[in-house]
Amino acid sequence: MRIPLKPLRDQVIVITGASSGIGLVTAKRAAAAGAKVMLVARNREALAHAVDEIKEAGGAAAFAVADVADRAALEGAAAETVERFGRIDSWVNNAGVAIYAKLVDTPADEHERLFETNYFGVVNGCLTAIPYLRSGGALITVASIGADLPSPVIGAYDASKHAVRAYLETLRLELRADGAPIAITIVKPSGIDTPIAQHAANHGYGARQGEARVPPPVYAPELVAEAICHAAEHPRRDITVGGVGRLNVLVGTHFPRLLELVTPSLVSLVIDRSRPKTGANSLFDSSDAGRERSGVETARSYSLYTSAVLHPAATGAVLLGVLAGAAGLLARRAGIARRLATG
Repeated sequence: MRIPLKPLRDQVIVITGASSGIGLVTAKRAAAAGAKVMLVARNREALAHAVDEIKEAGGAAAFAVADVADRAALEGAAAETVERFGRIDSWVNNAGVAIYAKLVDTPADEHERLFETNYFGVVNGCLTAIPYLRSGGALITVASIGADLPSPVIGAYDASKHAVRAYLETLRLELRADGAPIAITIVKPSGIDTPIAQHAANHGYGARQGEARVPPPVYAPELVAEAICHAAEHPRRDITVGGVGRLNVLVGTHFPRLLELVTPSLVSLVIDRSRPKTGANSLFDSSDAGRERSGVETARSYSLYTSAVLHPAATGAVLLGVLAGAAGLLARRAGIARRLATG
């Protein structure tokens, strides 16, 4: 079934979790491409500042304050979007929170709150968006490579992302059976340089205490924004951002025993003992929103793997050119060698 998606410049896009990190970067990128963007999050001040920045850069944007765990609030944000811009063409479920702790040490109230945001926030977003997308549109969810791969320290986060993947893959089947022209895309970032670790509830890992870190290597949030904007125009089932993350998933899937052996090393990568842990906790408080990046990581600004996934034709042409050039070089060297041998 062909799913009609408009060029980004002709779209109205709703983005949750848009007051910081990936959501904020995506909102700015989409607006710069000509889309009308509705930014949704809990922090009114951060949203207002982001919208002002977008408008000053020549973009069209508005904001709605809503907690994704509150379906009624999301429905209000959707209605406000239609009242302001006339329709919704793409919906991006991006809001997310994290906990750094052993699963056995994870407080029950925090665990439940994480699922309210990461899982039921996606459910609420989908159920809110679908009626507006029935004539054709994109329903994009930012999950994580954690949807495919278990990780120590952030087990509750990964569990929520596994649940999100199962929900969306089933929803895709059901919408397809109903003939609904809605493209469902799961975006799976590797470690991304956003403030999510600094905003996480951080209980350390047993005796290991320190600042929480995004698992390295870390990629720039602009790469995820590019993938999201691409999915808004081109139906895709899923997009993994970052080749190292994709490699980790393949290794973890096919060599699970190896993953168990390296777990102690993984713990040392995500809990930094050299820095004291921060007091922020975005599970219940959004006061520290507004930043795009962590400010402490060195991010990779390019991923050959993701570029190849998003632009296979261009990548194929480049590879063919490289191979042709190499073949030509080898042919010239062979010709020179023959002349010298007969010379």
